[in-house]
Amino acid sequence: MTRENGMAHESSEVVQGKLTQSPARFIAFEGIDGCGKTTVLSHCSRRLDRQGVSHIVTREPGGTPIGEKIRELLLDPSHASLDQRAEVLLYTASRAQHARERIAPALEKGVWVLADRYADATLAYQGYGRGLGPEILRPFQEWATRGLWPHLTVLLDCPAETAWSRRKNRGTKEDRLEQESPSFHESVRRGYLELARAEPGRFLILDASRDLEEVLEDFDDRLALRFKPCQ
Repeated sequence: MTRENGMAHESSEVVQGKLTQSPARFIAFEGIDGCGKTTVLSHCSRRLDRQGVSHIVTREPGGTPIGEKIRELLLDPSHASLDQRAEVLLYTASRAQHARERIAPALEKGVWVLADRYADATLAYQGYGRGLGPEILRPFQEWATRGLWPHLTVLLDCPAETAWSRRKNRGTKEDRLEQESPSFHESVRRGYLELARAEPGRFLILDASRDLEEVLEDFDDRLALRFKPCQ
């Protein structure tokens, strides 16, 4: 919803031969690299598919042609000299385009949005991890997104060491942010938890250190309590 007017868009659509009506929802999935957020997002998407809920899956940085080009710049390991403030500006530029071009139009049409990261990522990674200050960066995110924030932010929380071990087991090359030190990722983790404590009504924290089956079962139960179409 937008914080400026608290709007919730109602949608009416034909799903499997019957008319359904439900408010469009914007759900962001957050956490340090290796926490399992993308896996839980994919699980959520499959669940919405089964229940006939129209939705899109998107990601940050990226989500639009312009955003994907910015993503290449941001995550390229060869760009280690990228200035911290330039990093913030690039992430925010991608987000501004993303919110205007893809997220807001989907919600206007009554389509749910599942996003792999959103504005809380900048507050956690650059605000806390880089030490630039979330209180400084938050108004900037408000301005760039025109006040568009998720109805729900699902935070997959686990220790940095656990996430690091999972990333190593993938056997894939790490991007620029994934290559940061364990202490950096732990600072980001603490930042996410601070953000969640400040807005308990918007955040849903999952203990991501558990087995995947437990995490998904917990997610399903708690999502159903939040949103009627997910019951």
